[in-house]
Amino acid sequence: MADTRGFEVLTHAHAYLAEVVASVGQSAWGAPTPCSEWTVRQVLNHARVDQQAYGLAITGGRPDSDPFHPADTLDADPAAELDKVLRQVADAYAGLPADSDQVPTPLGPLPPWIAAGAAAMDAAVHAWDIAVATGQDRPLSPERAEGIRPAADHLVDRLRDAYRVFAPAVEGSRDHDRAEALPAFLGRDPHWRPASS
Repeated sequence: MADTRGFEVLTHAHAYLAEVVASVGQSAWGAPTPCSEWTVRQVLNHARVDQQAYGLAITGGRPDSDPFHPADTLDADPAAELDKVLRQVADAYAGLPADSDQVPTPLGPLPPWIAAGAAAMDAAVHAWDIAVATGQDRPLSPERAEGIRPAADHLVDRLRDAYRVFAPAVEGSRDHDRAEALPAFLGRDPHWRPASS
């Protein structure tokens, strides 16, 4: 039977991302974020396409755009568009055979709980980016961070050589508490705040 301990973590990370996006004010979409040189709108589009890639890696197909060149426009209601993608990802993971020991992901095949944890890490950190950029009092909770951290640690060991950015980031993250460690792990300053605050 597949190890599905990461699936609940993914559900919680998706809920956090959806909650944060639903609370962005109309005037805040162009605000700067901790994700260097990207606006709130671009971080949302990046997060949406990243999540789409995790779902499509399982079901087949390609994301509708390049997540590393996120669009600076929103052609539809952002919360509705995000919800559609998050449902597709949840359905893809729910449809995995019970005996799956590897799951295709944008990072290559991973054990199911690590694959779900990787998608959760991506969703949670981008939710944090948007929350702090828009002044929301919705921090990444220690409980959510703790659930994702085992997958993050595994990914560092697996991808350290291929993605050298992880190695220095994770060493720095050890100086932070559980909730600060994930943004630091992905190269963010966990104490970043908008210039006006």
